[in-house]
Amino acid sequence: MKTLKYIVTSLLLVSAAILPLMAQDNGGVVRRRTPGGRDADKDATGMTQRMKSFYEEDEPSDANIEWMRVIYRSIDLTDVTNMALYYPELPNEDGQNLFFIIMRLLADGKIPAYEYLDGRELFTDQYRIKVSDMLDRFHVLYTEAKGSTERNPRYTIEESDIPSNEVLSYYIIEKMEFDRLEGKMKKNVLAICPVLHRTDEFGGDAIRYPMFWVKMSDIRPYIAQQYVFTDNDNNLARYNLEDFFIMGMYKGSIYKTKNLRNLSMVQMFPDPEDLKHAQDSIENRLESFDRNLWIPSREELQARAEAREAAADSIAAAEAGNDEEIVIRDRDEDKEKEKKEAKNKRSSRNKPKKSNVKQAKISNSGSAVRSVRRRK
Repeated sequence: MKTLKYIVTSLLLVSAAILPLMAQDNGGVVRRRTPGGRDADKDATGMTQRMKSFYEEDEPSDANIEWMRVIYRSIDLTDVTNMALYYPELPNEDGQNLFFIIMRLLADGKIPAYEYLDGRELFTDQYRIKVSDMLDRFHVLYTEAKGSTERNPRYTIEESDIPSNEVLSYYIIEKMEFDRLEGKMKKNVLAICPVLHRTDEFGGDAIRYPMFWVKMSDIRPYIAQQYVFTDNDNNLARYNLEDFFIMGMYKGSIYKTKNLRNLSMVQMFPDPEDLKHAQDSIENRLESFDRNLWIPSREELQARAEAREAAADSIAAAEAGNDEEIVIRDRDEDKEKEKKEAKNKRSSRNKPKKSNVKQAKISNSGSAVRSVRRRK
């Protein structure tokens, strides 16, 4: 009887301990329902604070960075490789392009934007722009949205008023760095700047107007929700816009590198050939730095040796081809010379020879001429 009472008492104690835990979630914290329901903490884009926290990354410590270089690139949206950032021109069932996403976020006050300062990009509150001033500067029509305040302004922009078709390029800031803890090179896109291409009323070449800078860390949670397809042969949208930048699927030319004089590539290399050579040199140095970090394997060494042999063979074949061309040219010239000499001989052989016998002069006088031979 005492044993049964002991078992019943133990069950009651266990039940009293388990019931409060069942009222809590997995993290051990009681969830408090908000008056608006589960989705009350979502913003206008459907993004919750918890979702945003998934994309937050801690900056690596400078003590772990052995090497770093800052690169400025220009991404041409007319290039086939970069068209995933431009299309669709207007939002449709496939989604919206990158510029539409950025403008919607700015109009709703979800992200900040910063002044475009050539070579002096400072992402601080001092250089944060007012969205209304930016819209007025580039002649974008807007109205104040419902619930807009002076402290938290919000704007409504019609789809047809967003100049998406004029944003034909982007400027981006890349940071190439080598982290010794992870033992690998990293390429991070720090910021992106839409560039308007507009012609004046007299026509002519389009003028580029850099609009503003937005930090990639601010727009990453939102562009990660927009999937795009990057291949016309495969219409399955397998990558999102965040993948497009993280995986380096874009193609851009270097227009500037961070330097002490704060000069662009065009300022340092005015000649187009020198500029192209300098850009290729920087690209090769970046690739070789990453490639030379590790000791190559046997297969890589064998592949490199085969590549060198193939290059040497191609050079030798080219040189042999040049020598053969020289021999053939000399032989043709000799043949032409022989033909000319033979032709000259034939022409000289057919020409009539002059007679060496002297002809007697005929006198016009009527008297007979006595022969010299009969003269005694």
